[in-house]
Amino acid sequence: MTASEDFVSVPPFCVAEAAEQRVPFVFNSPHSGRYYPNRFLAMAKLDAETIRKSEDCFVDELFNGAVRLGAPLLSANFPRAYLDVNREPWELDPRMFAEPLPPFANIRSPRVAGGLGTVPRLVGEGLDIYGRRLPLAEAAQRIELFYKPYHETLKRLIAQTHARFGHAVLIDCHSMPASIRVGDNGVRPDFIIGDRFGASASAALTEHAINILTEMGYAVAHNKPYAGGFITEHYGRPARGLHALQIEINRGLYMNERTYQKTGGFAALANNLTRFAAELTTLPDMYLEAAPLAAE
Repeated sequence: MTASEDFVSVPPFCVAEAAEQRVPFVFNSPHSGRYYPNRFLAMAKLDAETIRKSEDCFVDELFNGAVRLGAPLLSANFPRAYLDVNREPWELDPRMFAEPLPPFANIRSPRVAGGLGTVPRLVGEGLDIYGRRLPLAEAAQRIELFYKPYHETLKRLIAQTHARFGHAVLIDCHSMPASIRVGDNGVRPDFIIGDRFGASASAALTEHAINILTEMGYAVAHNKPYAGGFITEHYGRPARGLHALQIEINRGLYMNERTYQKTGGFAALANNLTRFAAELTTLPDMYLEAAPLAAE
């Protein structure tokens, strides 16, 4: 069996969208996939519960209200432990594979060093996924069959949005462990908004997002410790009217991290995130438009 058989009964990813797109926003949930192919589980040395430690559980459901507002939502069904699309396509750890990696592979990034490449080596707190080296063909198949089509779909959604409205905003949706603390006082943030330190989105958009959540009563951090990954960096081009924000949600707000079950806070948070999305889309177009060309 090969990776081509892993997603026959379940599509590798899906797009939820209204009949008509009404706002210049695209929502993306790349790490909430929870379909673990049997072939993958047989390759892994972790049990079916432990392997879920990298999962952004239910984030796609939390943001589903954005679809009713007229924004598309792209969600992965493949789990992050299987394939991480928030990485470069060939960001791989050579220690994982039986054959040498191609020369164009990025083997020296901090993410690879941390065991979290395109095909991850670890989940959670440093737990090895595999008990032996993988064939290089395994990584190549996952990249060709699932990674590239996922990004082609995301690129198409952003391009269509930009063509329709003259600008586009990508909201890249994630979750973080409840144990995360920031600042000298060790404050636990409810949300972290990442804009690659101003490189991936206009300051007005970032400030608007932070203000909305703060006014709802949430503790919000900015860029630390999560400033945005490959997706935010790759698609955010504010000078061209293409903006990308990463949003991290504290899992303690809505789930039990030990049992992977939703808690009583889930419904209220989902409602608040629909409000957040609705208010975020009210930012005037002037703050999202491409910068005028400089005179020569």
